[in-house]
Order: sequence, then C-alpha cells, then structure tokens
Amino acid sequence: MSAGRGEGRLTTHVLDTMAGKPGAGISLALDRLDDDGGRTRVAQARTNADGRCDAPLLAGPNLVAGRYELTFAVGAYFKACGVALTDPPFLDEVPIRFAIADAGQHYHVPLLISPYAYSTYRGS
Repeated sequence: MSAGRGEGRLTTHVLDTMAGKPGAGISLALDRLDDDGGRTRVAQARTNADGRCDAPLLAGPNLVAGRYELTFAVGAYFKACGVALTDPPFLDEVPIRFAIADAGQHYHVPLLISPYAYSTYRGS
C-alpha cells in the first residue's frame, strides 16, 4: 500500500508482566514530533480491561508518516494496583519513540511493563 492512501492505523496494548495480566486503565498520550524539536498532542486514551484502547490511536487520513512518542502513565497504574513503589517510582512515565514510514500500514506498539522494567517491539 502506498503512503497517503489512508488505510493504515496505529494501535497499542499493555501487558503487566509482574501480574501476568493486561494493563487495564493505563492513561497514555500520543505526540507527533516535529523536526525542530516541537511536539503536537494527537491522541489521548486509557486502556480497557484487555489492556488495549477501544479504537486505533490514529487511523486513515489522520495517520501520517513521521516521528511519534507514546507516553504511558505506568507509575499511576502500579500505585492504583496497590504495588509498593519507591517515592518517586523508578518508572513513572514510559515514553516510546518510533517512526511511521508508510501511512498505509498497520503499526502496533505493545508495551510490556513491571515496576522496574519495560520492553516494546513492533507488533502486528
């Protein structure tokens, strides 16, 4: 598919690897990053009971090629789950910077979290 045709979408989900369950109720924000260092907030969401967002963060003509940053509020999530954390927590917000090269593709950015570690990858 060619970029600019608008068929692509951006999705995410969160897995709590400490508890072995989806990361439900996690607030997240998506910013588009400019070449000059600026940023524009393009989406905000909260994960559902399955650790996913109810709709794509970006889809169709709203998904454009460029650099992005997803920020997940994991400190608040673990605190709400009753996990004993340091003050301030070791991981409070987890930012993931990535690029979209072809707006016609599906980009899936999963996050696997624990209070002291995280990982991500380009999913399908």
